[in-house]
Amino acid sequence: MTPPAPAPTVENVDARHRYEIRVGDVRAGLTAYRDRDEQRVFFHTEIDDAFAGQGLASVLVQEALDHVRASGKRIVPVCPYVAKFLKKHEEFADITDPVTPELLEWLEAALAR
Repeated sequence: MTPPAPAPTVENVDARHRYEIRVGDVRAGLTAYRDRDEQRVFFHTEIDDAFAGQGLASVLVQEALDHVRASGKRIVPVCPYVAKFLKKHEEFADITDPVTPELLEWLEAALAR
């Protein structure tokens, strides 16, 4: 009998501007962000192919957004997955800001540094 897989854990790795989801000692995925004043701008989410289909992206983004709320910041969903998640989870609507052309220009410059 195979032992059960360890429960996934999510950690904010602020120095690398991302939240990581781990299963045991293995990083299974991440959602990357940059901070702009009081906004946390999410621009990329990925789950390793070996962990696909297990619902880890949803766990990752849920915990990341809960952390954003607890920290008093606002969410900007540039990442398509985060935007899709927010459409199904209206409990974050009060802290979600729209993606604007100005914000996209800022993000492009921030990522180029």
